[in-house]
Amino acid sequence: MSKKELKIQNIVASTFLAHDMPLIKLAETLSNTEYNPEQFPGLVMRIKEPKTSALIFSSGKVVCTGAKSMTKVRESVSQIIKNIGKIGIKIKIRPIIKIQNMVASGDINMALNLNKLAMKLDNTEYEPEQFPGLVYKLAGTRATFLLFSNGKIVCTGTTSETRLKEALDKLIKVLKHVEKK
Repeated sequence: MSKKELKIQNIVASTFLAHDMPLIKLAETLSNTEYNPEQFPGLVMRIKEPKTSALIFSSGKVVCTGAKSMTKVRESVSQIIKNIGKIGIKIKIRPIIKIQNMVASGDINMALNLNKLAMKLDNTEYEPEQFPGLVYKLAGTRATFLLFSNGKIVCTGTTSETRLKEALDKLIKVLKHVEKK
């Protein structure tokens, strides 16, 4: 299998802008925002390009979702800083961006017997009457895989492309080992 078949669908990243955020003023000034403090303490900012959403907290903490690459995450944070600048707030630091989670999907090009995997592997959840996929928490990693009988997979829990590839390689070894039994 070529690893290129695992495609990042979403990156959740966080950063800190080292500046208190006047969320009410942002919500009143910017059209691309939603703020309902009674329901949630953060302001939602929607960014058109790259198509992402950010939660901005009064402390200056920002959580960004929706980007499919680190380049897009950085572009999104730049856009957030630009938007905040519209109400006169200058961010003087270069924010450090930390990946919290990556979601990737792909195809491992092998048919999977999910009943057999559920029996042979630890850390699985499989309820075929409720959902056609098997959930597998890969030991020794933060990765959790959703496996389907046709070989399609979804991976969540990794924090870098390197860790994602390592988890995928480890998953394939585990699956091949179980198939031999």
